[in-house]
Amino acid sequence: MTIGRRMPALRMVLAATGVFFLAAAGGWWLMQGTVATSHAAGIQDGALAEQVATDRDIKVFKTATCGCCGDWVDHLEASGFSVEAVDVSQSELNGLKERAGLARELASCHTAFIDGYVIEGHVPADDIRELLETAPAVTGISVPGMPVGSPGMEMGDRLDPYDVVSFTADGEVSVFTRYHPE
Repeated sequence: MTIGRRMPALRMVLAATGVFFLAAAGGWWLMQGTVATSHAAGIQDGALAEQVATDRDIKVFKTATCGCCGDWVDHLEASGFSVEAVDVSQSELNGLKERAGLARELASCHTAFIDGYVIEGHVPADDIRELLETAPAVTGISVPGMPVGSPGMEMGDRLDPYDVVSFTADGEVSVFTRYHPE
């Protein structure tokens, strides 16, 4: 009798989890069609610079409904970063990405700013530190899409290969770090 009572609750939890993942993936998929491929140096924009200013280490813009964005923020905080997370609408987030010069093919579900750099998607904290230490002449770094196994996208032992790429205002993209588990 007890097992029978638990089954509807279990089904509800599983359904809610499925809806969450579908909503997160759907938001990312929709974003792929709405982010313009502007390659202007967005950080040079005075209004953008004012919007992304923070007294913390890093400022993250995300939608309120994306759980993996919150998990990435947790990853940054656990790695020693002080984070200001700002919930915005999907259209505001897309506009922010465009003004920052982020090409559509580099997009993910959240966008962050640190020391004049754009950080897009599930970039590992160590790569952000490397970016700050080496200070290359790039607009920022990105983990395009939402690869399983990247920070905030953990799903058990599954680790999909992915690259952290750097990008410039004139559209140059190159590999910053490779994560290709055996």
